Amino acid sequence: GFANEETEAAGDSVFGGAALRDGAHLAELWFDVFNTATLPFYWAGFEPRRGHPDTARLRRAAQWFVDHGCAVKGHPLAWHTLAPSWLRDLSTDEVEEAVRERIVRDVSGFRGLIDVWDAINEVVIMPVFDKEDNGMTRLCQKLGRVETVRLAIDTARSANPGATLLLNDFDLSPAYEHLVEDCLEAGVQIDALGLQSHMHQGYWGEDKTLAILERFARFGLPLHMTESTLLSGHLMPREIEDLNDYQIPEWPSTPEGEARQADEIVRHYSTLISHPAVSSITYWGLTDDGAWLGAPAGLVRTDGTPKPAYLALRDLIKGRWWLEPTTVRTDDEGRIGVQGFLGDYRVTVGSRSGHVTIDAPDGVSEVVVV
Repeated sequence: GFANEETEAAGDSVFGGAALRDGAHLAELWFDVFNTATLPFYWAGFEPRRGHPDTARLRRAAQWFVDHGCAVKGHPLAWHTLAPSWLRDLSTDEVEEAVRERIVRDVSGFRGLIDVWDAINEVVIMPVFDKEDNGMTRLCQKLGRVETVRLAIDTARSANPGATLLLNDFDLSPAYEHLVEDCLEAGVQIDALGLQSHMHQGYWGEDKTLAILERFARFGLPLHMTESTLLSGHLMPREIEDLNDYQIPEWPSTPEGEARQADEIVRHYSTLISHPAVSSITYWGLTDDGAWLGAPAGLVRTDGTPKPAYLALRDLIKGRWWLEPTTVRTDDEGRIGVQGFLGDYRVTVGSRSGHVTIDAPDGVSEVVVV
């Protein structure tokens, strides 16, 4: 879908960490714009004690979204950051076996509820990551990047052959391109490429965004903009190399920043949707409450009121890009032609109606009986 959002699944929080008491209000805002939820499967939080995964809670969350007509994605299956501490006590071979067990358990266990996964996250940096000891980095050092990707992708595929499995990264340098090339040449079956775009240091602009899309579109795989953020407060200094290193006590949203965010989100989404390789856009967090790094990256303020960026994005999706009720005349064979986005359509003839779902991008013909 072209409108997604990352949300927490904790029993006492919803929609990016906001309090449960605000859940109904935030749900209304959320469903008015977004159609796909990304649920957190960070291994350290999901299974802090080996053999005690948080399956039931995540299943309830996934089922709730599905029951409300929303698709669900899982993030991530394998990642060096937020790997459980108990992996450190295992040998490298035992880490590999634990990774396989985790992936099979969760992908098969959520099959039918979650069929899209970030199979492995941030592999470019994985074997050289040195900020904390973790089992995944050790495993990647042993196997190499390509075989670590193969491990995650192939294991997930065995658990759900119909799943859409992503390779996801924030490092959009040529190193990521080389990794993708090496994986594809080695026969690793990647279904889509995840491109992160946390713009805490400023909006990329149209030219840079299109240049990045062109570089990765050459692989012929769908591009998922998996983690997009734009700030409504001051920008992080550009000399900060690792965004996680920027820790400040308060990072408020400002009127000037909110106006900038509203302008930039329209420009960013318009640029992304103009490129035929882009098949999914995820905005990373609905509210400022609980936002990553404490940044004012949400589309809703901490008090629950929508920012101008939320209203601008809603107007873009539900206004400019929404197919309004349209009267058309069939040809002699009862056919009509409609140009619009992928999705669900209702066709009404007199007092009778039928529904059709268009889920393929190129010239689809569907029969609707009314």
